Amino acid sequence: MKAIRVHHHGNPEVLQVEEIPVPQPKSDEVLVKNQAIGVNFVDTQHRAGLNFPIQLPLIPGTEAAGILESVGSDVKDFQVGDRVGYAGYMGGNYAEYTMVPQNQLIPLPDKISFETAAAALLQGMTAHCLAQSVYPVQHNDRVLVHAAASGVGYFLVQMAKHRGATVLGTVSTEEKAEFVTSMGGDHVIRYTQTDFEAETMRLTQNQGVHVVYDAVGRTTFDKSLRVLRSKGYMVVYGLSSGPIPPFDINRLSGITGAGHPGSLFLTWATMSDYTREREDLLWRARELFQGIVDGMLKVHVAQKLPLINAAEAHRLLETRQVWGKILLLP
Repeated sequence: MKAIRVHHHGNPEVLQVEEIPVPQPKSDEVLVKNQAIGVNFVDTQHRAGLNFPIQLPLIPGTEAAGILESVGSDVKDFQVGDRVGYAGYMGGNYAEYTMVPQNQLIPLPDKISFETAAAALLQGMTAHCLAQSVYPVQHNDRVLVHAAASGVGYFLVQMAKHRGATVLGTVSTEEKAEFVTSMGGDHVIRYTQTDFEAETMRLTQNQGVHVVYDAVGRTTFDKSLRVLRSKGYMVVYGLSSGPIPPFDINRLSGITGAGHPGSLFLTWATMSDYTREREDLLWRARELFQGIVDGMLKVHVAQKLPLINAAEAHRLLETRQVWGKILLLP
């Protein structure tokens, strides 16, 4: 089978197409013939060796959807030919076939295509965790979403809006601003032209926001703390601009003279911790799929590329040339 492998960290050119043996499932595993593979920003970080320790050689990827090719002897709930997806699982996913533990599998409803599943599962379930569980968005909340045109970002915009919030989003370009508005964003801030801290406080009449959802990290963290209202939530779930410097917890108190409200909450949220129990994984996937089928959630696929063009997919993602989802098709 064809697979994309990384033997040393580096730029997108280290993604090499190789022919390797098709893996054979163990007793509690299945072999999935991938039909569509989602490309995520975290894949570029794994490839480059940034932020997260990764053992090499590596076949990148964290989500895909396909058809069960074979199943292990102890697999009872799935059979050959089933349509499935999986997300948050690093099992060699930039490949024609992937071996997946049965407890990681998500059945696909008939109305959900392979491409939709691969475009929505990881980022949609991450957004569901953030907006439903980490900080449950309430009616009339004020919500700030950084990188609002990103894969998780545009799902967050839709989910927060559906829950009755006023949604502010930051983006870099006018095209991305129009996209976020089409997803339900109430106020879109071009951070390349306007200071998002000042604009957020202006738009909220200096009241601040109830929650900031931030996957950017270093360049947004300090100002994000300052736009929170008292008892506001700073939810970090990524570090696309780099790691946050060492943090003094006293800054959450509001009594240090920094001039912002206190009693703030700070958390780093990882989807795997919120889907560790199989019941939670399936619940989040069901709600995501139902939202898509009902038309409440839109899924935007920006590019579809052959699997062998994985390096091009990473270049597009890292240069912010696309928004929405890039898919690799085996």
